[in-house]
Amino acid sequence: MKEYLRGGRAHEGFDALVADYPERGGRSLRASLCLATARAFGARPSEALNSAVALELLHNAFLVHDDVEDESEARRGSPTLHLRHGVPIAVNVGDALAVLSLRPLIENVEALGSRLALRVLEEAERMARESVEGQALELWWRQHNVIELGEADYLRMVLKKTCWYSTIYPLRVGALIGTRDGVGLDRYLRFGFFVGAAFQIQDDLLNLVGDEARYGKEINGDILEGKRTLMLIHLLGAANAEERVLLSRMLGSPRAARTLEDIRWVRERMDRYGSIEYARQVAHGLAGAALHEFSLAYGDLPDSPDKRFIEALPTWVLERT
Repeated sequence: MKEYLRGGRAHEGFDALVADYPERGGRSLRASLCLATARAFGARPSEALNSAVALELLHNAFLVHDDVEDESEARRGSPTLHLRHGVPIAVNVGDALAVLSLRPLIENVEALGSRLALRVLEEAERMARESVEGQALELWWRQHNVIELGEADYLRMVLKKTCWYSTIYPLRVGALIGTRDGVGLDRYLRFGFFVGAAFQIQDDLLNLVGDEARYGKEINGDILEGKRTLMLIHLLGAANAEERVLLSRMLGSPRAARTLEDIRWVRERMDRYGSIEYARQVAHGLAGAALHEFSLAYGDLPDSPDKRFIEALPTWVLERT
């Protein structure tokens, strides 16, 4: 990835900005899942490397843009790019990372041949489209202060925004490369959705109850940003009429107008109505469903460290801190 990040562009300072988020570290979950799935299906690591790098670059592009859209203040333990350098610079850096993610996919032609490289590119286009549509849905809810939402609405948004690029796409592309387009990819949708949705709910829970030093982002930042997490949706459904009015009014105000007292009030009611425990139970149910789907989708693969890595994901999702 560093070969693409430090590519000798005209402005050395711009190179450093483009490399900022990727070089802060992170789990590299999506790239790892792409590589592991390809190897589990018999591919050499080199055959999946370009696709994994492209996904990691696009992931960091999404992070830069998400932080601008959410007005976030911290990412991976440091101030966000737009706080350090301003929104115009941050948006341009996000655009640059998205453009950079195309180059490894183009270079797949040499590693995979033109036909298979085109299939990977088609999957990448589907993934990117699903992701931005999911982000648009979440932003619409916040912009228009939508509060009449249920669990199904949340899961539909998460399927598009999180699951397609975090789990479904890496699993599908890994299988595509490992079998040389020899298997139906829709069989990996359900496992990818269940484990990806559990991952997102756990991420939302960590935003409320995690260790800020290890979490790397603002604790309670999702409440401050008005994100329609599963906990907030549950609270909206459980609260009494007066509380719903106050909650709607707070969510409809600009982020800058929300106070620490507002955040404390919401958190207290989430605890009172069991919203956090409810979300934990949903995440556990999704992880259990993912383990069942794993046995159906991957049961015929020979045992390997990569297969065991994929199988361990639902448990890891729930245990990560």
